[in-house]
Parts: sequence; structure tokens; C-alpha cells
Amino acid sequence: MTISSQLWLANQDLAQACLEHPFVQGIANGTLEQQKFAYYLGQDAFFLEAFARAYSIAAAKAPDFSGFTTFHDLAGGVLTELRLHQGYAAKWGVNLRSVEPGISTRRYTDFLLATAWSGDVGLTAAAMSPCLRLYAFLGHKLAYNGIPNHQYADWIETYSSAEFAKLVQKLEGLVECYGSDGALLHSTYRYAMLCEREFFQAAWIE
Repeated sequence: MTISSQLWLANQDLAQACLEHPFVQGIANGTLEQQKFAYYLGQDAFFLEAFARAYSIAAAKAPDFSGFTTFHDLAGGVLTELRLHQGYAAKWGVNLRSVEPGISTRRYTDFLLATAWSGDVGLTAAAMSPCLRLYAFLGHKLAYNGIPNHQYADWIETYSSAEFAKLVQKLEGLVECYGSDGALLHSTYRYAMLCEREFFQAAWIE
């Protein structure tokens, strides 16, 4: 079993908690209040900019050119996500440039950037991997019976797509290539999964 598979299986409790969270279920059935999604949208845009920076830091620290180019390719995937957010923002009148990060958002981005600056690229990949793997999992589950016809269909379609799945595979490939299996790797992955759950919770109670 790969390191990434072990990490993912060890955190199924948090993955399931995210799937069952009322925020995610509101996206699933289209009943989530637009105000809550708009808040999430702004916070996620702030998060994704930090995510792209973490990719860039890891690219600069990569020990070989293959890792360098893969981290940069993944940063391109972040730009695709941001375009989705910009489309929603324009539709609902959300100014992404005036977003003030919430506590949960700042906690997550500070963790990612601190890991990218202080850790090796394998640890950074492990810290970033839960975001992609979890969203692919949620997208797959929410699209299981087909893409629904409601206001959050684009969100579900994006994260259930084959293109997004390829990004997950690329990032998990970096974990396999550079990660050193051990307690630090596992605790780092776990913390990122906890941050994901808290991210949904913060948007729900806003």
C-alpha cells in the first residue's frame, strides 16, 4: 500500500465527517444559503492563493527538475480553481479582493506556509495532499447519481472531474517520491484534515 493510501485510510473518520457536514450536504442538494457559500468562496480564494504560494516554495526546494515541474503544474491547477471562484464571485457580487481571512482560514494557511518554508518537499506535499484528495472524494460522492441541476452544480462537476483527479494523483505521487513515512508525516496530514473540517464549520456558522 502506498504512503498516500495509508494516510487517507487513517483519516476516513474526518473524510466522512466532512461529507456529512451540513455545509457539504447543502451543496449536495442545492439548499445551502448563498450567504454561507459566498463567505466560503471568499475564504477559499484567500486559502488557494496561499496554496499556490506553498506550491511555489516547494518547487524552489525540489531536489530535481521533475519535482520542480510537477509542483509548478499543480500550481496551474490552483489557477483553474480560482477561475471557478471568480465566476461565482462575479455572479453573486462578492469582492474577492476585500476578503478578511477568518481564524480557521488563517490557521490553515499559516500551517501550510510554515510547513513549506521549514519542512522538506515530501512533508509539504503531505500537508497539501488532504485538500485535493478530500475534495475529489466529496466531488465523487456528490456526483454519484449524476451532476445535479442546481446552483452548486459547477462546484460538484469541478471536483468530480477526471481533470481534478489527475491533480490528486500528481500530488500524491510527490508524497510517494519525497515523503518519509513516519509520525511527523502522519500528524501533518491529520492536522490538514482537521483544518479542512474546521473550514467547512466556519463557513456554516458564519
